[in-house]
Amino acid sequence: MTSILVLLAMCSATEPVPALQADTLRLEVGSPEVNALFFPAHRARNSVYIGDAKTPSVTWTNELTVGDSAGMRVHRWVTRGTQANGTTWELYQTYNGRTLAPLQWAQRSSAGADSRLVIDGTRVRGVLKGPGDAPATQVDRTIPRAGFIASATDLVPMAVGLRAGAVMTAPVWAPQSTTVETRVFSVLREEVVRVEGADVKAWRVEERVHGTGELKATWWLTNASPYMVLAEIPLANGQIQRITGVALD
Repeated sequence: MTSILVLLAMCSATEPVPALQADTLRLEVGSPEVNALFFPAHRARNSVYIGDAKTPSVTWTNELTVGDSAGMRVHRWVTRGTQANGTTWELYQTYNGRTLAPLQWAQRSSAGADSRLVIDGTRVRGVLKGPGDAPATQVDRTIPRAGFIASATDLVPMAVGLRAGAVMTAPVWAPQSTTVETRVFSVLREEVVRVEGADVKAWRVEERVHGTGELKATWWLTNASPYMVLAEIPLANGQIQRITGVALD
């Protein structure tokens, strides 16, 4: 899972819209095909490289703890990161441990950002505050459709199961947004990729916008920690943003 993706700009791509197969899984939050109970508590380090850069522009650690809330298994992700300019930030996300339904989301930074949201299906309540002197905005709104959180879309295909040829659609929502977007996840094949000096065998998964074919991310995912070992994000300036994942346990 790569939490900072919700904060990073992504560009449009010109690839044609992929045809949906007859057996495409059309997922919603709560669909029985999504089952993330197999994720154990674990820690990983992620590093972001822009273009051909050898030094990361952002690094962070992800830590998943597994808990219980009134009889419901919950996954609590804590992400702590540092940008190249020295700014530090923390991101706290709580999901239903089986369905990946977002329950709570909070973010704060040394630059003054401090936001906290509670999500109950399509209802979103809390406060959003950007960095510096940005005013705090109280939030109590209803989004049109429950969505998987945009900062962790790589969890969705893993929770469904990675197999060549699998295609699934899923609603995706970002905490600052009032809209929900349908994404298409296509599991292509297993490949060997180079990650922080080591060769890793992982499943290549493309994530696109349904209806336009815009490429949002290419993921390389495994069935063991750190799960997300590599991501490539196309940026508006034509460069590629690479995110690596290395297990810390």
